[in-house]
Amino acid sequence: MKEKLVDAIPTLDISEFLTGDEEKKQKFVNQLGLAFESIGFVAIINHGYLQENQEKLYASIKDFYQLSDAIKLEYDGSRTGGQRGYTGKGKEHAAGRNVGDLKEFYHIGKYIAESESDHYQKNIFPKEVPEFQTQTLKAYSTLEGIGKTMLSAIALFLNLEKNHFESRVNKGISILRPLHYFPIENVDEVPDGAVRAAEHGDINLITLLMGASAEGLQVKRRDDKWIPITAVEDCLIVNVGDMLQRYTNGRLKSTIHRVVNPPKEKLKTSRYSVPFFMHANPDMKLNCLEGCISAANPKQFEDITAEGFLMQRLRDIGLIK
Repeated sequence: MKEKLVDAIPTLDISEFLTGDEEKKQKFVNQLGLAFESIGFVAIINHGYLQENQEKLYASIKDFYQLSDAIKLEYDGSRTGGQRGYTGKGKEHAAGRNVGDLKEFYHIGKYIAESESDHYQKNIFPKEVPEFQTQTLKAYSTLEGIGKTMLSAIALFLNLEKNHFESRVNKGISILRPLHYFPIENVDEVPDGAVRAAEHGDINLITLLMGASAEGLQVKRRDDKWIPITAVEDCLIVNVGDMLQRYTNGRLKSTIHRVVNPPKEKLKTSRYSVPFFMHANPDMKLNCLEGCISAANPKQFEDITAEGFLMQRLRDIGLIK
């Protein structure tokens, strides 16, 4: 049967999954799974991250990025392997490219005091904007909880136990990344081929992104047509990452996406975005699930741990050497 191609990602109500109504719950699971098998993206509503809290988060992020470059560089995260703190303009590029993206960003992760692993090291927070720490940690906790709910629904779609992922993400090395696509006053100074975010697939299990209409974000369909991501107000965009695609032997799709440059006049204005990259525990085995391997879909990926795959990809995009 020929695949039906979509022109927009579906919007699903996650409260239907949390209800005691089994019919509504199963409907959500089925719709989520079908979307992740095809376009790899959904928008969810009634997720519990209140709009007023999102607004406080964005206000604190804007306050930080309005600081001078010299002050921001005091919180440079290169000494953490790029896992914490600030990463400056143009430092990251998509795999296979040498031109840096037109963005700067900050990393907040899980801190475990008794751990000696670099994955759980202390966060770095700017003293000039106290609310930045308060709001980003609150966002991290909230989005991690929503992400676990989404993974429970995914597990049921794959005919696994509902809590299948819990022991695989309870010490997940997830990252909250407040992004700033910085304004460019002289568009003639933009390097050839530079865009806000070149086409790429996410590394992690799933990504959760805030935004009613993420202007500039585009998803590549199976026929290579790029479609814009637009969604209803107060939703979260959730997409499959490369780790989950590997784990399901390609059944769930990590779809290539990008953030294109706006018209020249809008390049002079800032754009903010806050993705939450939900990662597995470093020792999770990404070996393809037996239930996703068949004669029609033989095993596509070599066995590897989440940490091994992450390190490969961080080298590919220039965040570690």
